[in-house]
This record gives sequence, C-alpha cells and structure tokens, in this order.
Amino acid sequence: MGKFNKTGKRGMPALNTSSLPDLIFTLLFFFMIVTTMREVTLKVEFKVPTGTELEKLEKKSLVTFIYVGKPTEEFRKKLGSESRIQLNDSYAEISQIQDYITQERSSMKEQDQPFMTVSLKIDQETKMGIVTDIKQALRQAYALKINYSAQPRQ
Repeated sequence: MGKFNKTGKRGMPALNTSSLPDLIFTLLFFFMIVTTMREVTLKVEFKVPTGTELEKLEKKSLVTFIYVGKPTEEFRKKLGSESRIQLNDSYAEISQIQDYITQERSSMKEQDQPFMTVSLKIDQETKMGIVTDIKQALRQAYALKINYSAQPRQ
C-alpha cells in the first residue's frame, strides 16, 4: 500500500497554448470572410414603415439602392428638413435618377443587367409625391424590378 503517496502536493499542470495562435487566426479569417462593409455612407435618416410581404433577394450584388429621407443633423442646417434623395454618397435630384440607373446598369455584367433590382429605402414620413416622381424616373430608365424596403408586421 505504499504505492500511492497522498502527502505530496501536486501542482497544476501548465496550460498548453501552442494552438492558440492558430485558433485566433482561424477566427480572424472567418470574420473577414463573413463581414460585409457598408458601401454607402448614409446622409439621410429613414424609418421604414411596416410591410405586409417580404421578398428575398437572390443576388445582393445586383441591387441598387435609392435612399429617401430627412437629411442627417450635420446637413440639416444647409439643406433644411425636407426629404432628400441620396444616390451612392451624395444628394441628388429626381432628374439625376435616370443617369444613375444607366450608370449602375452599365457597370454590371451584360448577362446580369436584366436582373438588376432597384431597392427604395424611404422614410415613412416622406410625402408620396416624391415617391411617385422617383417611380416615374425609374420607369423612364427602364428599371423594371423595384423593391420597397419595409419591416414586416409582427
């Protein structure tokens, strides 16, 4: 019975950290692949109204966004508090929408051009006259697939 000695104190074994850099690199690589960066800096505020239907977009690279809403705080002093249209990173007028759609369509591959979708992200307090003017400009630019962004009702 002398094989097991209970009087000796054992220390805690050292933690093996040799695989820790591999794990950290794997996590970093995963988040770099999964994360998407916002391409447009929003200069308008918008609170989308509740929607009744949802449509899943298949190829998000074929979506062109048009934002409509009140200017952010930093631009309100210059532009006022009326709703403004934002195309990419700048404010625009309704007359510029056709050129914008044409430019976006020409930057796509030829086989993807018929599948181009225009997504309107419009503040719920925006007057319908602006929305109607935007829709008319999109029709004239032959943007045939238009998606309205809204939150589903709960």
